[in-house]
Amino acid sequence: MNKNRTVQLIKNKDGYGITFNAMASPCEVIIQSMDKPLVTQLADLITNEVWRIEDKYSRYNKLSVCSAINNNAGRSVSIDQETYLLLNFAEQCYQLSDGLFDISSGVLRKVWSFKGDKNETDNFPTVKKINAMLCRVGWRKIHFDQTQIILAKGMEIDFGGIGKEYAVDRAIQVAKQLTQSPVLVNLGGDLAVTSCRLNNEPWQVAIEHPDSNSDSYDNTSTDMIVSLKTGALATSGDARRYLIKDGKRYSHILNAKTGWPINDAPRSITVVAPQCIQAGILATLGLLQGNHAEEFLTEQEIQYWARR
Repeated sequence: MNKNRTVQLIKNKDGYGITFNAMASPCEVIIQSMDKPLVTQLADLITNEVWRIEDKYSRYNKLSVCSAINNNAGRSVSIDQETYLLLNFAEQCYQLSDGLFDISSGVLRKVWSFKGDKNETDNFPTVKKINAMLCRVGWRKIHFDQTQIILAKGMEIDFGGIGKEYAVDRAIQVAKQLTQSPVLVNLGGDLAVTSCRLNNEPWQVAIEHPDSNSDSYDNTSTDMIVSLKTGALATSGDARRYLIKDGKRYSHILNAKTGWPINDAPRSITVVAPQCIQAGILATLGLLQGNHAEEFLTEQEIQYWARR
């Protein structure tokens, strides 16, 4: 994609910080090394890998794999091993959620609009419109193997629910291959680390309050700090994507079976897991459980924080 992509390198007392934008999010990489040539090389490798994944799987890119699959619904489309593995992961998520998580449900965005507005009465969809769009949703209508995928006519898929977290994990792999220096990769709040900080200290990660509307890293509404020595952390919630109608708040987290927002879910869920793609999907699956979110997450035997 032809984009104005820039990377800013900032020196600090422990090394360097890198900031850039990807996947509609502010991103940062912290590298605890004073070796500037190494940092510059790592910055190039990580940003290029993140942008590669964005270009390959974004539904906004007309040349992406996602667009090729969607534009050829009803016909076979060739896929590579990376895409097959992502589709296989999406199927596991579908099974684990009993169908609540479905990457074919992205078409519901055509009837729902979640912009955080106070009054969405004019854009609130009718039951008829939602039911009509549900005919285009259904993972079981999709057929794929290691070399091809076929969507039913009128269907689409959207990797948005797993793409950013996958990019975090890929960036961490790139960092580990190049250096043993501590590295943190943060893509819009979904993040992972290669190891502890210098002197075996944990990383102190600020978790955004669900009522915050800030897009910056110095958010004054943060009310929780998590110490992270290894692995990844991801947060899912409705801080920015929601609508309010007749005083009721509707989250952007939709039930793929009904086409309607999930009721009684926490405002946000933060999960710690070995990989970011695991943390992200468990946070989302937790929200999809609504009032049973905490029970579901406890059953997974993971560390989490749910805020209502």
